[in-house]
Amino acid sequence: MIRPAARSASFPALGSNTAAGKAVSCRAPTPAWALFARPAGARFVAACALWALAAGLGRADHLATAWASRTLLLDARPVDRSVVAVGASGRILRTADGGVSWEAGATPTTATLTGVYFADAQQGWAVGHEAIILHTADGGRTWTRQYQGSDLQMSFLDVCFIDAQCGFAVGSYGLFLETRDGGRTWVERKVIEEDCHLNRITLAPDGTLYIAGERGTLLRSTDRGVTWVAIPTPYRGSFYGILPLGPKQLLVCGLRGTIFRSEDGGDTWQAVPNEMHVLLATAVRLRNGVIVLAGQARAFLVSRDDGRTFQSWSPELTTGVAELVEAPDGTLLAIGEAGASRLPPP
Repeated sequence: MIRPAARSASFPALGSNTAAGKAVSCRAPTPAWALFARPAGARFVAACALWALAAGLGRADHLATAWASRTLLLDARPVDRSVVAVGASGRILRTADGGVSWEAGATPTTATLTGVYFADAQQGWAVGHEAIILHTADGGRTWTRQYQGSDLQMSFLDVCFIDAQCGFAVGSYGLFLETRDGGRTWVERKVIEEDCHLNRITLAPDGTLYIAGERGTLLRSTDRGVTWVAIPTPYRGSFYGILPLGPKQLLVCGLRGTIFRSEDGGDTWQAVPNEMHVLLATAVRLRNGVIVLAGQARAFLVSRDDGRTFQSWSPELTTGVAELVEAPDGTLLAIGEAGASRLPPP
């Protein structure tokens, strides 16, 4: 996940060969977003001018498709028969054909967006830098600013909704907000004493909520987010991905190729062997049961036994991946430094 410049965090550049080996810290000196994307000012101005020209000529979707392969994207979510992706410069892109072509959503911000979630086919939320939360009521085509915190140095890193009314946004320095009215009001709470970044919030099929973060942080809620319980873990580094596999089965991944699996909801953990000691940022289980992990450049792992063992996989993608998502048509999309990339079946 990407951090703000003034208050950077521990997520290293996915494309770096040395980042995963650095010590875990809540105050990393170099913001990851600066390592991901360094567009020159002139190129940014030119892109804006090109967008305006393309829109005037009715060719905005062609430019959006080009952006999808050239823009830093950080999260994506299937919605109905589409996939919606978010990323740098406030961009929100939508595809209805498995990533072949994209259209741009209308957004009110240029802040980097780090997370997106849909409660149903129409209602969705996106979060990001500058403590911003956006909302859509039309499946991701248009967005409005629903919330913005007073401290613009804070960043949301992920968002999750149980239904169209009850949702949560997590982020830097333990930032945690909840809504019980579809985002009309957001209330800040403290769910962890330390000021570690909360990197991901995940909803399991049985309704259990999980949060993964720095310093081995894992939290669990079984009452729709009213109370949160810390899950003891044998690892003190950062967790970035958490994947519920069943009613009690969990898979988590993080720095230095760390993978743990639990059969009892996180009460006990088993380390999963992995010789690829690189950052693992995301995990997805495909509809055919195959599990894919990804993160640092060229780091792909595949499991065909429900996460008990993993083998390396080498699709033709050489850049870092922040998120993996299976499109409604079955296409596996890698979301990251190279925008949205269509991957072959693993």
